[in-house]
Amino acid sequence: MCGIAGFTRFKRDLGDEPLLRAMGEAIVHRGPDAHGTFLDDSVGLCHRRLSIIDLSESGNQPMRSSCGRYYIVFNGEIYNFLSLREQGKEEGYTFRSKSDTEVILYLYQRYGEKFVDYLNGMFAIALWDTQSEKLVLVRDRLGKKPLYYHRQGDELIFASEIKAILQVPGLTIKPRDDAIYDFFNYQYVPDPKTIYQDIFKLPAGHMIVASASGIDIKQYWDVSFKTKEATESAAIEELQSLLSDSVRSRMISDVPLGAFLSGGIDSSVVVALMAQNTAEPVTTCSIGFDSKRFDEVEFAKIVADKYETAHHEYTVRDTVAENLLDIARYFDEPFADPSFVPTYFVSGLARKNVTVALAGDGGDECFAGYSKYRLDNIENTIRQRIPSALRRRVIPALRRPIAGVGAGPLKRAASLLETLSREPDFGFYLSNSFFRQDLWEQLALPEFRQRLSDYHPFEVTRQHYHAADSDEHLNRILYTDLKTYLAGDILVKVDRMSMAHSLETRAPLLDYRIVEFAAALDPALKLHGAEKKYILKKAYENELPHDILYRKKMGFSVPLANWLREEIRDIFESHVLRQSSGLSNYFDMTQVQLLWQRHLSGEVDNSQELWSMLVFEMWWGHYMEPSLRSAA
Repeated sequence: MCGIAGFTRFKRDLGDEPLLRAMGEAIVHRGPDAHGTFLDDSVGLCHRRLSIIDLSESGNQPMRSSCGRYYIVFNGEIYNFLSLREQGKEEGYTFRSKSDTEVILYLYQRYGEKFVDYLNGMFAIALWDTQSEKLVLVRDRLGKKPLYYHRQGDELIFASEIKAILQVPGLTIKPRDDAIYDFFNYQYVPDPKTIYQDIFKLPAGHMIVASASGIDIKQYWDVSFKTKEATESAAIEELQSLLSDSVRSRMISDVPLGAFLSGGIDSSVVVALMAQNTAEPVTTCSIGFDSKRFDEVEFAKIVADKYETAHHEYTVRDTVAENLLDIARYFDEPFADPSFVPTYFVSGLARKNVTVALAGDGGDECFAGYSKYRLDNIENTIRQRIPSALRRRVIPALRRPIAGVGAGPLKRAASLLETLSREPDFGFYLSNSFFRQDLWEQLALPEFRQRLSDYHPFEVTRQHYHAADSDEHLNRILYTDLKTYLAGDILVKVDRMSMAHSLETRAPLLDYRIVEFAAALDPALKLHGAEKKYILKKAYENELPHDILYRKKMGFSVPLANWLREEIRDIFESHVLRQSSGLSNYFDMTQVQLLWQRHLSGEVDNSQELWSMLVFEMWWGHYMEPSLRSAA
């Protein structure tokens, strides 16, 4: 687990050694153990190392292949590196280290750009071929490791985090209007956009090939949802085999290793399998809250006791306000999933005891674990039974009297009627959007809305929904979330908050073999009537207590409404409601004030909308105002 950065300079000199070092210093938290650079006439490479495998200097990067032709900087872990290493030895490749990095060099020397097909892992890779003068950038299949890039004419600048790219002298950064629109609706900026006009995310499962003749971006992997017939018992057996192997391979480490344990199904399964694969107690870490509604520590303790783990707990009480500004700076663009706060604290707790932590991320997206999947499936079943003319004309009329209701059953009814009146793809978008259209039009300044007249954030959902190779609605929305919510929210949150503490996190449920297996299952084995994650629960009924497997899902939630009314109230008012706030360039601040006052009074719960404004303003103050001042 590390950080990488670099640039090409085929036709003009974009930078030199001092720039490489500055880019590395900007992401030092990703790799505090070592720093290395490589520079020639055509490319510069930088690496920050967090030592996990082969702690010796021979594992440092940039690393050169044994033939001397190829150089690599790499962020991530290759879980099948031991078998690949044996394959390389049999074929006569000379390894000079025991690291997983060197097997990538072997594969590239052996297979060229097809090398990525042989990797099982999480990775962002930059490979430089000194003979053909070709730079290859690759991001893993699901997007667990980040990779950003900026094009300056025919040249390319890249890094694990945007803050490293911002070290390039003379780089002009401007907010991107459609990305701001996306952010307030999704609470993150979906790839390939970033909040900046000329900086992009390399999408998951893609690679860039750059040379003096140009820059080519192409997709090398996608997940298929074409159903493969299998009995329930056969599916259970295959899942158990895949997940056991996935956990076992992710326990290879030369440094202390543990797990996040929330008390939910996914992390509990991971801990159970870890306990089966080690004679030592598994180190587990959990985060709790004073509010019983959001606290899952008691359930985590059940699993910890069952498997006799070395268990650690931390309760988030009055530390949010004093840490919030520093935590938010680890995101180089606005990011409004409030669970980044407990993720930051649980990562800090884990880092006191281990350097690597396994987590349960991905189970919900793979096996239909969110309540929204069940509700959306019900809505779609109802939708199909109502004539389209009735849906489009009568249902909106029924909704109109209760539209804009602040909270409670009427608000939920209005939302249901709105989604039922739409096509399935737009209905799913509405279920996942955090700004009602009428609220957006009330808040967004007319000139801002005019600049966005040809764009709507629904386009992101629509594109992915219709790209899935399945006619099943459930499969289409699972595919959409794998490409958007998982890659743009969940994995970003975990990467930034763990890396803030120089902690590596590994997600066994996101082994690409398990993702492909789950995608090809009969949808009824994922969502079985009202039962979510049906096959995963059935597979581990003998390993976990019934109360863990079948209790109501809580999610990694936070008491956001109360935070805004109490602990972080001053932060909101001093940032969002100040004169000349960044938000005032886009929103009518009188309407924002009204929204805030209604929330403070308890009349309505506007917490998610207000929280997104706060994180936008924290980003603006840290990243935009310094550049605006220097530009002036």
